[in-house]
Amino acid sequence: MENARAGRFAPTALMLGNLVTGCSVLAPAGMLPELATGLDVSIHAAGLLITFGALILCIGSPLTAWLTSRIERRTLLTTTLAVLAFGNLASAFAPDYASLLVIRLVMLAVGALYTPQAAGTAALIVPVERRGSTIAYIFLGWSLAAAVGLPLITFIASRYGWRAAYGEIGVLGCVSLLLLLMRLPAGLKGTPVDLKTWSTVGRSRAILLLLAITMLQMSGQFVVFTFIGPLLRKLTGAGPDAIGMVFALYGVCGFLGVVIATGIVDTSGPYRTSLLFTCLLLAGITGWALGAGTLVLMAGAVAIWGLGFASTNSMQQVRLVSAAPSLASATVALNTSVLYIGQAVGSAIGGLLFAHELLHALGFVAVGFVVLALILVILTRPRPATAAPA
Repeated sequence: MENARAGRFAPTALMLGNLVTGCSVLAPAGMLPELATGLDVSIHAAGLLITFGALILCIGSPLTAWLTSRIERRTLLTTTLAVLAFGNLASAFAPDYASLLVIRLVMLAVGALYTPQAAGTAALIVPVERRGSTIAYIFLGWSLAAAVGLPLITFIASRYGWRAAYGEIGVLGCVSLLLLLMRLPAGLKGTPVDLKTWSTVGRSRAILLLLAITMLQMSGQFVVFTFIGPLLRKLTGAGPDAIGMVFALYGVCGFLGVVIATGIVDTSGPYRTSLLFTCLLLAGITGWALGAGTLVLMAGAVAIWGLGFASTNSMQQVRLVSAAPSLASATVALNTSVLYIGQAVGSAIGGLLFAHELLHALGFVAVGFVVLALILVILTRPRPATAAPA
């Protein structure tokens, strides 16, 4: 009875682990000015914490998926959360920029495991007909990271310093670790990932196109997202509280977007749901580009953008699992990897533009990436002859 009760709450425990992962990855974006001042570096250099972290994540996700595919899932996921929790606590005591960067890279090299393995584990604990909505629900943790985590990080960092913000994430990680230990059933094992699996994935045109969509969507967003705080301050004169409110608006709408996507994906299908939220993503980023300089317009655009933020990627995961269920461990890991490639590409381009004071250009470059993503979404429309959605 106890194990059955634990199993019922397992998706929520997995979702909260994604909340910790999301906060760990996104944290520097919420406190770039405080990091730059406290560590005596430029905003651009502080932004490289996201760029270099994303590079480690994109390499680590498929590599660790391969190396750890035979490890029991509860052991694997709780160990990963432990590293994230203690990595954030260690970050709070980092003496300088170089130390903080090294701690972050080591922490995220292991943390790369969590999101793809959590999605893969979801497929093991729910019936097939609930797989899509459960994967989307687990990815809700990333929306909560933006809706609750980033505004809190901005609030705490602006008042108590960036060290306190890292400490907050570390404590949250310890709580999430305990919940996962109590709620995730033991003995779960996925299909081992071997070299033949990667070869099969590499020969699938549909899977490669879906992965390209993820990379383009994320590149476009992170051109701007990495520097949202400094951009709002420079373009509109917004203070920390106003910036925190914009982060909260972004995250709350992201949360709503995933809730809506989770509710309609099993009936509308992953393709139509993905198309809808990619269009919302494009509308929001276009609104940011056109409204740059006016806080109300930028905040409104962020709300629309937020609806597509996490929902687009959760739909990408659902589409990949639906396209090749037997390859889910590999494709979800690769999706996470290209997501982080997108973060690295977007934040690097955004950093170069920001360093050269091309503040308005960031929005239009972001629009270009998302337009390309939308074109690929349309190109991957399932053919009428195949009844199952891709």
